[in-house]
Amino acid sequence: MTDVRSTETAVSITVDGKQVMAKPGELLIDACERSGTYIPRFCHHPRMKPVGMCRMCLVEIDTGRGPALQPSCMIECTNEMVVDTQSEKTQKAQEGVLEFLLVNHPLDCPICDKGGECPLQDQTMAFGAGESRFIEDKRTYRKPIPVNENVFLDRERCVLCDRCTRFADQVAGDALIHFIDRGNKTQVNTYPDQPFSSYFSGNTVQICPVGALTAAPFRFKARPWDLTEVESTSTFDSLGNRISVQESRDKVLRFTGVDSDSVNWGWLTDKERFIFESYSSDKRLSEPLVIDESASGKKNQFVVTSWDEAYEKCVTAFQVTTPERIAVIGGSRLTNEAQYVWSKIAKGIIGTDNVDAQLDDGFSPEVLLSLNPSTIDETCKPGGVILLLGADPKEELGSLYLRVRHAVVNDHCKLIELTPTKTGLSKLATYSVRIPPGKTFEAVKGLSGKSCELDEETLKAIKDAGKIINNSKSVSVLLGRTSLAESSSILEDGAIALQEYLPEATFLPLLRRGNINGAIDMGLSPGLLPGRCGLEEGSELLQGRWPTLPSRRGFHTREILESAINGQIDVLVILGADPLMDFPDCQLVQEAFERIGTVIAVDIFATDSVRQADIILPAATTTEIDGTFTNLEGRISPIRRSVTPPGTARPDWMIALDLVQYFDPELGPFTFKELCEEISLVSGLHKDLDLTKVEQIDKEGVVLNRDLRKVEVTSVKIPKQKTNSFRLIATRSMYDKGVLASHSSALKELAPGSQIKANPEDMQKIGVSSESLVRLIGSKGEIKTRLILDPDTTSGTIHVLWNQEGPEIRKLIDSSLPVNDLKIEKT
Repeated sequence: MTDVRSTETAVSITVDGKQVMAKPGELLIDACERSGTYIPRFCHHPRMKPVGMCRMCLVEIDTGRGPALQPSCMIECTNEMVVDTQSEKTQKAQEGVLEFLLVNHPLDCPICDKGGECPLQDQTMAFGAGESRFIEDKRTYRKPIPVNENVFLDRERCVLCDRCTRFADQVAGDALIHFIDRGNKTQVNTYPDQPFSSYFSGNTVQICPVGALTAAPFRFKARPWDLTEVESTSTFDSLGNRISVQESRDKVLRFTGVDSDSVNWGWLTDKERFIFESYSSDKRLSEPLVIDESASGKKNQFVVTSWDEAYEKCVTAFQVTTPERIAVIGGSRLTNEAQYVWSKIAKGIIGTDNVDAQLDDGFSPEVLLSLNPSTIDETCKPGGVILLLGADPKEELGSLYLRVRHAVVNDHCKLIELTPTKTGLSKLATYSVRIPPGKTFEAVKGLSGKSCELDEETLKAIKDAGKIINNSKSVSVLLGRTSLAESSSILEDGAIALQEYLPEATFLPLLRRGNINGAIDMGLSPGLLPGRCGLEEGSELLQGRWPTLPSRRGFHTREILESAINGQIDVLVILGADPLMDFPDCQLVQEAFERIGTVIAVDIFATDSVRQADIILPAATTTEIDGTFTNLEGRISPIRRSVTPPGTARPDWMIALDLVQYFDPELGPFTFKELCEEISLVSGLHKDLDLTKVEQIDKEGVVLNRDLRKVEVTSVKIPKQKTNSFRLIATRSMYDKGVLASHSSALKELAPGSQIKANPEDMQKIGVSSESLVRLIGSKGEIKTRLILDPDTTSGTIHVLWNQEGPEIRKLIDSSLPVNDLKIEKT
């Protein structure tokens, strides 16, 4: 829990005859552990409210009225408190608690997944009596029962510690697992026909102190003593959660959360926890591939080749054309080090600035550089105001959602939500206001008290929210893409206007793609060089290490694709990206691929986009490489290798360094250490950070400092919505048809489908019911579907989930338009 009184004077207590200085309000069990005295426990968890359920932590405490047995997880430290954790009464109480816990606990340690890392085992050996006086039959239940697709429950093992139920209720806000029945029959379970359908259920497995809750993907796979463990960073999304990667026999078997105060507090989403299965998939790319020339150059027919031949073909493709006709898309999956080398190849050797890692679902780097930066801790500072202007954190950045939820529920933060749809935080918001697509700038004007083009009810709510913001000393903005069918410029203009109105406000951009902040730092963005310098600013630092520099600013993803259609792109490099599935305008991507002469793909799977390539280079993934990651705060943390890549797949940085040698054998760097040293020399952001000593970066990471720049509001012109048209909102959900999720058996069946939603009152006016088959018509195409009538969908809009099974909603999106309006016709 957050300690809001940490600035008060410390208190002195005596523990087993030794003086200990405790923080004001600190629980005794935590103060003792911090000073080196471990008190056994089952129910206590430092990230949840104490309940004193198990009584295992009973110790003798004297607060001035004589010693008495009290649960140390419920008692706050006070001055001159005297604690005895070794007294005869304490030991007898702990023995008694353990004896009763083991009355019905099965002796199935040899087959229990928790065996070898079980607190009940450890504490029975350390604090138990050593024998049992009970000879009666133990209580039994049918075992195991699935509480959801990935979590199994063995009820007879449960010690009723209340950890899982408290996590579900207090931390995740998904109170779907409870105590039921009474007395000897008390058990943890779910309601009938209501599974534990939480995005965070895997955390209950990790914090369960016995083997009552186990994870299906790990169940019976290995013993804890068979596992080799390294601490690393999750690259799944931009939050950069700290994780423990555990492997056996060169295969990753489990991810668990590591408690980082600054980032994830030990929590992970189920998607992030179980995504490791995809890394071990037998469908991984393992050898370099090139188009089978004997098959008349047809796409999708490849033959295995050597790395040397693949490199030679790549360099030849680059050399037979001019720099402005070469482009690079992707790179957010890569480590910082790999991103730097690819930036050097594109901008410093080839000389093209047509490089973009964002695939048009992020924000302009110039805008990001102009906003006052914030960290997660600063955003969730007790007593502040959090303004959500964008995507649903619960669906896109789950661990951040848990931090924000904690700040609102426990630390008296006020949440103001200006979004086009309801989010997982809406119930907690002081004001939750629906802002139609294209109206973000108008909403910001309303916050500042200016007149704007919003309906009267919405404007009143926004003005009331503005009063709270004006009266707050701390305002943090969560800025994300509200809809993939809406131009990022609309939100960018709103953000810039908001900073002009609230110059002290800070921003935490919710860029969702893995290491996208690292990609921008390393120059994988038009107009930027490593260190977030402009093309002219960085020339001195790069002199002598980069043979050339781009002569003009390059294109972002949509402009690259449009140029390709116009015959202006000869070579396209795809770095760990799948634009056919991930770029909003799929028709634009398909037409571009048909016109590009040579496509080079670097990836771990043969995605739809990779199958369009002429040369395929298999890459290692996050569990198979060393390097660093930069999260959405600008916090750098280490990625550590755990297993070897399949076949001859290589780390992205190694592939890039090899290509550098094929361009110029004299041009370095030549080793990973030299690569890290070069980054520190040419990037002002990284000059004080020695990337060669990754192992010295602790689990809190290092936050980079950067200078702000000035950007003017350009004010995008939004077309007026026509009568009887509906503005499209396309949002992401936690589970979808993404490449990694579709290769994980634990996740691939969890996607909810496209779920095309409309407001019932809107549909009633045009005579459409949930049974009606309708045509949704956009500027580029149409689809046939049935609508889900949802009263939470904003009037005048159609809300769809992105990248799902069902009608192909990408046919409705024209990425060249600021907003996309649809017509509905009954068939």
